[in-house]
Amino acid sequence: MNKSKLLIMDIVFAGMFSAVISVLSVIAFPTPFGIPITLQTFAIALCGYVLGWKLGLLSTAVYILVGTIGLPVFAGFSAGIGVLFGMTGGFIWGFLFLAALCGLQADSANRFIKIALGLLGLIICHILGIIQFSLIASTSIIKSFFIVSSSFLIKDIISIFGAYFVSIAIKRAVTKLGYNRNV
Repeated sequence: MNKSKLLIMDIVFAGMFSAVISVLSVIAFPTPFGIPITLQTFAIALCGYVLGWKLGLLSTAVYILVGTIGLPVFAGFSAGIGVLFGMTGGFIWGFLFLAALCGLQADSANRFIKIALGLLGLIICHILGIIQFSLIASTSIIKSFFIVSSSFLIKDIISIFGAYFVSIAIKRAVTKLGYNRNV
């Protein structure tokens, strides 16, 4: 595949993954605890694992930009710059780190390193979410952890593993279609 076709395919895949992130972010599953579960973390990790760090980061940044300018793609069909600087906006900023770290070793054969980088990205994402919530809500870091992070950790860890394994299947499928690049 020549370079111009490869560039077009990269743009198409980055755009498609921005759309996937958008759709999986607004789909919410209610829980008995009153905290809906979304597939945002799964979508961001999948984006990084499939596209690599550069395109994964770009795709995630496009998703954030689209939500910031007013399209309701954030959790709960929310949108706008206020979400980025609101109570849970730190998690959205953390998605950039999550996508980049999941994609950092996307072509490596070492599963342990790929998953470990994804988990590191998840930790950074949660730390940023906790800090921003703590600052805006004027609560302690510990209290903020229990309010906005602890309930989601297991689901998010499962999301990292799930995204990694789904990315393997996606990469095989697109390779069969002729899209093979070094991420």
